Amino acid sequence: MVRLIRDTWAKAEPYTPEISQFFYGMLFTLAPATRDFFPINMEVQRGRLVRALVHIVQMVDRPDDLVPFLRQLGRDHRKFGVIPNHYEAVGTALLAALKTNLGPEWTPEVERAWAEAFTIIARAMQEAAAADRHPGSWTATVAEHRRLTWDLALVLVEPDQPVPYQAGQYLSVEVPQRPRLWRYLSPANAPREDGSIEFHIRAVDGGWVSRAIVSHTAQGDRWRLGPPLGRLTVDRESGRDVLMIAGGTGVAPLRAMLDDLAQWGENPKVKLFYGGRDREDLYDLEELRSLAAVNPWLTVVPVVENNPGLPGFEQGTLAEVVTKYGAWPKHDVLVSGSPGMIRATVSRMLVAGTALDQIKYDPFTID
Repeated sequence: MVRLIRDTWAKAEPYTPEISQFFYGMLFTLAPATRDFFPINMEVQRGRLVRALVHIVQMVDRPDDLVPFLRQLGRDHRKFGVIPNHYEAVGTALLAALKTNLGPEWTPEVERAWAEAFTIIARAMQEAAAADRHPGSWTATVAEHRRLTWDLALVLVEPDQPVPYQAGQYLSVEVPQRPRLWRYLSPANAPREDGSIEFHIRAVDGGWVSRAIVSHTAQGDRWRLGPPLGRLTVDRESGRDVLMIAGGTGVAPLRAMLDDLAQWGENPKVKLFYGGRDREDLYDLEELRSLAAVNPWLTVVPVVENNPGLPGFEQGTLAEVVTKYGAWPKHDVLVSGSPGMIRATVSRMLVAGTALDQIKYDPFTID
């Protein structure tokens, strides 16, 4: 099944724009209510859902990674009001779009493989959604919006009800400036008694949502937050030390875990490599150094690719600097940053001898 799926997608991938256009047209015909799940300007969305579906389908032979993610994704989709008929429509539209563009390559065996895989996915998501007793989404008020640099902002929100996330997880967020354009953001703090959540957002090129948040968010704005996702966590009882590797705003979930660890008297030793291209990218460095100053279990190592000769800084990419120290045996390794940074770091660590089961990261970027 997996081989057939991967082989046929390799042939279909060049036609992703055509597949996406057919897919959405068919989906909105079969289930008109699903149109309200997506932004008015579909050019921003086009292709994302198809790529996400295909990525998930291709993971069907890795259940240890896929099943927990599907359960989270099923709970997350409750924020849209998704019902079983919608899953059926998505599967029908996806298979029809592939069949139309693959032509003679779409054999009965290929169709059966894709249908079986999607059935597995839909069942896992629906079972998780049905079992969840939390709200499908939460509303929150922006209490503070502060520019840290010209392209980076700190936003503090106060949910109407506490959001049951764990330090290290991330949430989908919808902001009033970009309705229906949900994006994933990581809280930079452990859960607080007052329920407030701090986000660090960098405006990225072509980032409709991130640029709107950085430039136009105002105190009093009302945000919607989806259910918590992600599996990054520190096992305090494992007896292993922890290596954290953060690039740019990828430091946020790791900082949340450090915030949580700081509440305990004893912790494993934690070494955090915090990197960016330039010194300015390490916007949270002073806060992290202050945290390390009062928590002897924490060591912070700043890393820059440029600005050679900065005292107290390692020089190079995070992948280069971290692997310079060897394979990090007997460590739990947590990696957080852009998809490219994660790929480069994990690949280099595996080559250096770090075992794959030592390394944790959230590999899915489903927009």
